[in-house]
Amino acid sequence: MEDTPTLYTERLILRALELADAEAVQQQFAHWEVVRYLNAAVPWPYPEDGALTYLRDVALPAVAAGKEWHWSIRLKTAPQQLIGNISLMDQPDNNRGLWLAPAWQGQGLMSEACAVVTDYWFVTLARPVMRVPKAAPNIGSRRLSERAGMRLIRSDDDDFVGGRFARDIWEITREEWLQRG
Repeated sequence: MEDTPTLYTERLILRALELADAEAVQQQFAHWEVVRYLNAAVPWPYPEDGALTYLRDVALPAVAAGKEWHWSIRLKTAPQQLIGNISLMDQPDNNRGLWLAPAWQGQGLMSEACAVVTDYWFVTLARPVMRVPKAAPNIGSRRLSERAGMRLIRSDDDDFVGGRFARDIWEITREEWLQRG
């Protein structure tokens, strides 16, 4: 598997996540507004070495195995500053995950990041379908999926950092994505 490429949007640079990003991830990630709707596997309160442990023991080994792709999200106007993360995973019903630090939410940045990463999933990796789970109360994430042409295919319950919520699975096929282009 080739290295995770740097991806660009109008306002963003998505650079392969690396161990050196651990401190920046720790600073931007460990906020209730970021983690409350994430899977309960995320420890809360977030430990002081949470980002380092996650990158070293989970994310980067999965990248090396060719099963996941992780990018740091950075503004073109401030490329040295990590403001979020977006990932692709080769897992059933869980193909994309993301988070954005609170100061940068609500500006359409995640829509840009999702579009370029979804294109990578379907065009470069040639995957047939993308499924994205999310906590149903996460209205911002729901709107992100709706704007991207995804549809709700199933709901059940799951444990999240903020408690037990309905979990919605959203889907778009490769054909549907390519027709949007």
